[in-house]
Amino acid sequence: MSSVVRQCRSSREFEIEPVRGLPEALPLGERALWQGSPTWRALMRHAFHVRAIALYFAALLLWRLVDSIAAGQHAVSAAVEATPLLLLAASATGMLAGLAWLASRAAVYTITTHRVIMRIGIALPITINIPFRMIESAAVKVFADGAGDIPLRIAPSDRIAFLLLWPHCRPWQVSRPQPMLRGIPAAAEVARTLSSALASFAEPPAAAISRQPLGEAGAAPLSPAAA
Repeated sequence: MSSVVRQCRSSREFEIEPVRGLPEALPLGERALWQGSPTWRALMRHAFHVRAIALYFAALLLWRLVDSIAAGQHAVSAAVEATPLLLLAASATGMLAGLAWLASRAAVYTITTHRVIMRIGIALPITINIPFRMIESAAVKVFADGAGDIPLRIAPSDRIAFLLLWPHCRPWQVSRPQPMLRGIPAAAEVARTLSSALASFAEPPAAAISRQPLGEAGAAPLSPAAA
């Protein structure tokens, strides 16, 4: 595999991949430490923002009903007139939830002793291969349910297009996109696995996990840059 692989494959090739989530078997001396996929609920909430959109439509519906009733319209009539907006809300949130489910089903993240591999993409799966030597730093952000995100800051020379990665990338980092293991279950445990692997690869200084509450775009440091 090259440093960063952007290998487009047909759906048939995706079905017959030699190892789940990998375009080929790992070379001798390299082994998989962890493999998993994002949960569709985490993608739905944090990547596709279905909850926020549902609340937006709920506010619009409430405003429409209150305004119509205040204008003297009967409550039943006002509810009937609001039906198209309700159907639009259901369609929008349902479509986004479906996309979250498809993105979760198509994605497989793998951490090995030498690299992070991301197989992503719904219609046209691609495999992105990120050797540890390309990772400048990593971070972890854990949500209340234990799921979380692990963004990877890679060297500028290995920049990957934001649209190619989305939604498997850190939000708002468009000029320098950061691939991200997004919405993975037991994120703290996965972070420890990656931290240990980075430390073993880089040798001293050892990598260490640090967790602290940060804003939506932030994350706690996971490890120093790998040499």
